[in-house]
Amino acid sequence: MKIPSSDPKRLSLVLLMLALAACSQGPVYQSNGYYLEAWAPTRSASAAHKSLKSRPKPMAAPSMAPAPPVGGYTKPEAESYAKIRENEFVRTAERPVSTFGADVDTASYANLRRMIRDGDEVPQGAVRLEEMLNYFPYDYPQPAPGEPFAVKMETAECPWKPGDRLLKIALRTRDVAPAARPPANLVFLVDVSGSMEAENKLPLVRKGLLMLAETLRPQDRISMVTYAGESGLVLPSTSGDRKFAIRRAIGRLSAGGSTNGGEGIELAYRIAGDNFIRGGVNRVILATDGDFNVGVTDGKELERLISAKAKNGVFLSVLGFGMGNLKDDTLETLADKGNGNYAYIDTREEAEKVLVADASGTLLTVAKDVKLQLEWNGSAARRYRLLGYENRVMAGEDFANDRKDSGDMGAGQRVTVLYQYEPATDSGTLATLRIRHKLPEASRSELSSHTCPAAGTRAFADATPDFRFASAVAAFGMALRASPHAGGATRESILEWAQGALADDPGGLRREFVGLVKKARIPERGR
Repeated sequence: MKIPSSDPKRLSLVLLMLALAACSQGPVYQSNGYYLEAWAPTRSASAAHKSLKSRPKPMAAPSMAPAPPVGGYTKPEAESYAKIRENEFVRTAERPVSTFGADVDTASYANLRRMIRDGDEVPQGAVRLEEMLNYFPYDYPQPAPGEPFAVKMETAECPWKPGDRLLKIALRTRDVAPAARPPANLVFLVDVSGSMEAENKLPLVRKGLLMLAETLRPQDRISMVTYAGESGLVLPSTSGDRKFAIRRAIGRLSAGGSTNGGEGIELAYRIAGDNFIRGGVNRVILATDGDFNVGVTDGKELERLISAKAKNGVFLSVLGFGMGNLKDDTLETLADKGNGNYAYIDTREEAEKVLVADASGTLLTVAKDVKLQLEWNGSAARRYRLLGYENRVMAGEDFANDRKDSGDMGAGQRVTVLYQYEPATDSGTLATLRIRHKLPEASRSELSSHTCPAAGTRAFADATPDFRFASAVAAFGMALRASPHAGGATRESILEWAQGALADDPGGLRREFVGLVKKARIPERGR
């Protein structure tokens, strides 16, 4: 290498690059094998754990281009969201049956919370009402013995449209204590590409993984695969009681390189298959900002791979991180195809909620391909509208088609559904709810049926706190979307409805919601 001694600036730059190259000691990754660099345990577990917190960030190679701003890629136009076409009102006489799949994802709410806190306007495509509704815990009863779900239906006046009413449908699966959960075979697929350098991306992934590691039992197993240009195994399948080895592997994760998501997913599924636990929890968990910019030339092929693996019992969950280049539409699609959940993690508290507090629900599937079908009585309701679930709506004939995939529910999870309808009478049956689901390893679905009477509708002020709070959340989502169906839902009225329903507020999530409504940039309607 010829050193340009005549140019002091270039000479300094070259010497700096050589020094950095000599100091580099990161692990080497291979895409075609299980290569793992040997790391000698020279310190105690407690000392190693402390070092993870103080470990310096990897130094980037010098560049003539200006450094990106703190927080990574901050251009909002680089984020991508699927376009949402709102469900419209349907005349009951013309189409009395409404069919859709369950959805327990929560990513939309956590993501828009991040935007509101940063003072940004929320893109309409980022607002999915069902994920906002299902983010919050509600006081729903446990299922009766022998029943797959607890089902409760409630009607009250619609607060944003005088004369209309709301029907709230609540589903809940049975809780499973962490100690009673079957053994888990977890494979984390971690994006360590250059776009993950920001503090709210890979460093937050590491914090979440460290919290999860503390909850693993000896019968659980965890592996870690990384991808950045090439893919490699940085932690082979390891029992949950080997905490030090797990923490050490987590501490070695560092960002750099381009992204080859497809290749990493193939390796992760291979590891999951090699360590498959029959009757256990077998799941690949993808942690990324979704910026699949190298190696994935056919998105449909990737979706087919994930769908096929899900049919073989290895499900996929997706954790989205960061801002500026979040590929929300890609991540939601991958989770849907993989019979898994999609969550967005923006803070350490959210990481703990997703990976620790809600772990039984997000990891242990108890009801697969859950479909709901509501048949309205035309004599009791003139028209109706489903709030949210736009990308879960399906044709009526798909309800009984067991080859048609749908959403899954984990242990103790809740699904909340709101319909707005125009009443015609207060006698007889308002609607009949039918639910189909499969047991996790079954191929044929089971059917249950429930009815809701037309009588018994309450004034909105007399509805349960859960009903009133869920209504406020839905109204806020419609306001953020600048929906023409939002009626009289203003910032002031949404705050009034939510603040009147704060009685049962575990973790302060409802009070946090009130703060977001106060701060949000609500667009004008009709834009």
